Amino acid sequence: MTKLGFKPTLAEEKILEGGTLRLCRKQDPQDIYWLAQCLYLTSQYHRASHALRSRKLDKMYGACQYLAARCHYAAKEFQQALDILDAEETACKKLLDRTVKEDSGTPETAKEWDMSPTSISSSICLLRGKIYDAMDNRPLATSSYKEALKLDVYCFEAFELLTSHHMLTAQEEKDFLDSLLLSKQCSSEEEELLHFLFENKLKKYNKPSDLVVPKMVNGLQDNLDVVVSVAERHYYNCDFKMCYKLTSMVMVKDPFHANCLPVHIGTLVELGKANELFYLSHKLVDLYPNNPVSWFAVGCYYLMVGHKNEHARRYLSKATTLERTYGPAWIAYGHSFAVESEHDQAMAAYFTAAQLMKGCHLPMLYIGLEYGLTNNSKLAERFFSQALSIAPEDPFVIHEVAVVAFQNGDWKTAERFFLDAMEKIKAIGNEVTVDKWEPLLNNLGHVCRKLKKYDQALEYHRQALVLIPQHASTYASIGYVHSLMGDFESAIDYFHTALGLKRDDTFSVTMLGHCIEMYIGDTDAYIGEILSSKISQNTLREPYNSDPDSKIMIILPSKVRSQCCFCCFIEGNQY
Repeated sequence: MTKLGFKPTLAEEKILEGGTLRLCRKQDPQDIYWLAQCLYLTSQYHRASHALRSRKLDKMYGACQYLAARCHYAAKEFQQALDILDAEETACKKLLDRTVKEDSGTPETAKEWDMSPTSISSSICLLRGKIYDAMDNRPLATSSYKEALKLDVYCFEAFELLTSHHMLTAQEEKDFLDSLLLSKQCSSEEEELLHFLFENKLKKYNKPSDLVVPKMVNGLQDNLDVVVSVAERHYYNCDFKMCYKLTSMVMVKDPFHANCLPVHIGTLVELGKANELFYLSHKLVDLYPNNPVSWFAVGCYYLMVGHKNEHARRYLSKATTLERTYGPAWIAYGHSFAVESEHDQAMAAYFTAAQLMKGCHLPMLYIGLEYGLTNNSKLAERFFSQALSIAPEDPFVIHEVAVVAFQNGDWKTAERFFLDAMEKIKAIGNEVTVDKWEPLLNNLGHVCRKLKKYDQALEYHRQALVLIPQHASTYASIGYVHSLMGDFESAIDYFHTALGLKRDDTFSVTMLGHCIEMYIGDTDAYIGEILSSKISQNTLREPYNSDPDSKIMIILPSKVRSQCCFCCFIEGNQY
């Protein structure tokens, strides 16, 4: 039988041809192997496995062992597939098998089957990793993928699974890449190319830089996989507009690029492009109903449009059913509970995502957010610290660390982290959407107010007001700072504006009443010119204490002040 048996379009023809050859050549092992390949390609998994195992070829040849296990893996019989791969033979049995091979004239190695012993061993390790992955055993899956790459550095699929499933942290990925002995398995030119391709798959938390492509492969910068890697780097650095530009370019050339779809869907959500996501999700469901990314797209759409969380959960649950290890669907599933303040269910989904995506900071970030919302600042701080160790440059993580410091009363630390987050956003440039960093400006105003830097606080709040003009909380914040500075007239104006935007704002109502009382107390009543001249001649009124803090302490008990600082103003927990 020829190698054309590998082609699915000719598979059924080759099954008949293989059956004929099997009779003519007295069940030659190679013919049986090619027949099993054809059966596998036509989804006749059990028949293919039986063709190999009934003749014990899976115990005699590594290629047959791999194919038999692959058949059971495709049939979702994971334990049986693992048993085939882990089967060990006694020394006597191995000696007998070697004698049988020699008598039949079949070569000891599988080189004539287009698979070297090294590639067979690597493929077996790769398949074992996939089986462990399907059985929710991520540590053993990670070890198997690593072993597959060490045996054969050309096993790119193993490295892609390690990175796309976030099985390693950024540092672990870098260390593992450095440990691969590329020079021993490939030429210098191939080593340079492989290192470039592997490096493109590493964590994307560093700021995007100019792409350096090896001279031997000029033009590779236009390769779609490389473009997607650059887009991911922009995505993780919050440059969603540039990411959208790159992913859209990829989608034009390849509308169903597997690696691009999750990034493109996430970018559409971040930019609020509901119509485009609606069209894409329906097209994916029609064409690929058994692909989890299709239902992930539908769930993200319903999550984005609002008030459709039950629908979102239904479709996201379908995505996790199709592939339980699909981390993005678990994160979005947690979001559907989080927006309804269902903290326990949200954390359960985020914890599942954290187990599946050890090297990704997002599950840790969202778990910390939920603990923060339930007033458990200690646990929130712990998870934020873990997220920060994975993605030290992410401004959202830095922002939430600052929020916890603010809630703990550590104003200096909070200010330092808020300013650090601001520097990270400024480094990205004007491409960041304004609603992402408006809360950061307001929070900088709050922490400056706590440090009695009132002028700076006003400046930050006014910058936030430029970004989102109709935000009642920002007007209330400016009014509060003016009241602390003793400028009650301006404070009254801002509290009036805040109440015009949000009538049920309890804090603004309370502060407006207090400011009016203080403003009236600072103003002399009109008593007539004659009486006024007599009083001015006889006595002078004692000046009112102009210390703004003392005035506020008279009208605002400390309990009220702490409530307004912690509950009304600090704008953490941004999803």
